Amino acid sequence: MTRGYTGKVLHIDLGSGKSRVEELDMNDARMFMGGKGLGAKLLWDLTEKGTDPLDPRNPLMFVTGPLNGLTVPTSGRYCVVSKSPLTGIFNDSHCGGYFGPEIKRAGYDVLVITGKAPVPSYIFIKDDEVTIEDASGLWGKTTFETVDILRKKYDNDSLRMATIGPAGENLVKYAMINIDTYDQKERGGQAGRGGAGAVMGSKNLKAVMVKGTGKVEPADPEGFKDASKEAFRITREDDFIPNRTRYGTPIWINPMSEYGILPTRNFQHATFADAEDISGETMRDEIVERDVSCYGCPIRCGKHSVVKKGEHAGTELEGPEYELLALLGSNCMMGDLGAISKASYLVDELGLDGISTGNVLGWAMECFERDIITKDDTEGLEPRFGEPGPYIELIRKIAYREGIGDLLAEGVKRASEILGKNSSDFAIHSKGMEFPGYEPRGSPGMGLAYATSDRGACHQRAWTVGAELEMEKRFAPDGRARLVKETQDERAAAFSLVMCDFVPFGVDSFVKLFNSATGFDLTEEEYLRTGERIWNLIRIYNVREGISRKDDSLPKRMYEPLPDGPTKGNAFTEEMFRDMLDEYYSLRGWNTNGIPTKAKLKELGFPGMPEVMELAE
Repeated sequence: MTRGYTGKVLHIDLGSGKSRVEELDMNDARMFMGGKGLGAKLLWDLTEKGTDPLDPRNPLMFVTGPLNGLTVPTSGRYCVVSKSPLTGIFNDSHCGGYFGPEIKRAGYDVLVITGKAPVPSYIFIKDDEVTIEDASGLWGKTTFETVDILRKKYDNDSLRMATIGPAGENLVKYAMINIDTYDQKERGGQAGRGGAGAVMGSKNLKAVMVKGTGKVEPADPEGFKDASKEAFRITREDDFIPNRTRYGTPIWINPMSEYGILPTRNFQHATFADAEDISGETMRDEIVERDVSCYGCPIRCGKHSVVKKGEHAGTELEGPEYELLALLGSNCMMGDLGAISKASYLVDELGLDGISTGNVLGWAMECFERDIITKDDTEGLEPRFGEPGPYIELIRKIAYREGIGDLLAEGVKRASEILGKNSSDFAIHSKGMEFPGYEPRGSPGMGLAYATSDRGACHQRAWTVGAELEMEKRFAPDGRARLVKETQDERAAAFSLVMCDFVPFGVDSFVKLFNSATGFDLTEEEYLRTGERIWNLIRIYNVREGISRKDDSLPKRMYEPLPDGPTKGNAFTEEMFRDMLDEYYSLRGWNTNGIPTKAKLKELGFPGMPEVMELAE
């Protein structure tokens, strides 16, 4: 065993009810690290071209990183990797909390789950003991009910588990996996994006429960102690961390509205008149009870909140986070913090990705406004912008695929294709993944980042907003391609360690932590090259599944000028976007159709993977 890794991959076949342990290929660990990268390599190895995401053969993988379970800020992160039922391509959904370190303590780097159980089931992993239990009595329960029932059954409040709700059972294309439950001291989490919950539901799998008693050790204890101590010092002394701790991600609501980047009214506008009412500052004053943290993290950006007044008084939740305030809030013209909190609680309880849900609801409201959807389609509901009653009810309908909810459960791309009537013109997605909470006409780098993201529209692959706000030519395309490419490579490496977006580390800190944890000897250049290698492997996987230049695109609305606010008049033009994409492909060493060249893949060390090389140009 190389320290930092357990050296074990646990395979569980729900169809046969059998499990086996394989040794982790340490060459893969060196080439792809863990988390995102290792998950991508395993997905490539384990799936064939055209595998349906809901086919039993599509693996559902919980992938840890070499820092999981060690004493370092944000070392609780891990990811869920699978082929996405929402997009049909690669998906990695990252999550915090305590589940990842528990997998490592149980003795595994990766859990690989395939097959379909004959009856609803849950998996219980206790170190080297793996059992598959009947979950028929849990089917139909919410995520939180499932956690409570299983913890009571085993009389253990510290059991860590991943669960799905009705949305996952009903194969909603953007169903998420919920991790643990809300706690007044510890963070739960959600593997939200891309529909991993639907993959879990397609396997008749209600929950994965883990209890580990082992200990995770670094390869170089003294070196790691020094690197970790330095990491905590950097975090403690960073100027922005106090605001992260006090307000969490909602600190961005007011600035994004002021800068004209906050999605509003289904991305028709970028400034929200009621932004202050749903801001981090207002949250802190009105609903936040205490700060909560993930495993080993001093930042404590999680907010345990309780709504104290209004129709939704008594709603208790973790959050809402910035993305839900943006998508379930301003994007739906919802300025009622209580209603947003209720909606945020429901998506977690029922097992829905809140970003996609808010985007889908905004699209449905605009369809209703345009008479494309009528009360006859919604069983009398009137989903209007800013009206909380129908908005709350639609979330339930989506999770249970009731009435109009069955259409909305497909995501905006499929729903708009099914509905027709030009509704695709304002279906806000890239590659089938709904946009998150940053309006790219006020931040053109985000437009390129959304279009080229490896899992569809995503703000985490390259969050360019902060850098662009400091640029002299904020709205020009100059330099955006390089910014996006270099950020994607760096984040691919960080998400393979696996680390959180919020740690204020440079590459030097990441490399010291990785090398002292594993005993490897990567240079900073090799570390960044690893991120680039991971990005290219995922691109080749997506090319195999049919992705090309035509899919690296933006919705029609992004070519329409914003009508008001500080970004008034801003829009992409076809020439502007084409030039940005051409420059991006050139920087990546891809051809003009977005396919990696053989020369680039050879440079990145892929000759040992002939199937990869065969797809290159």
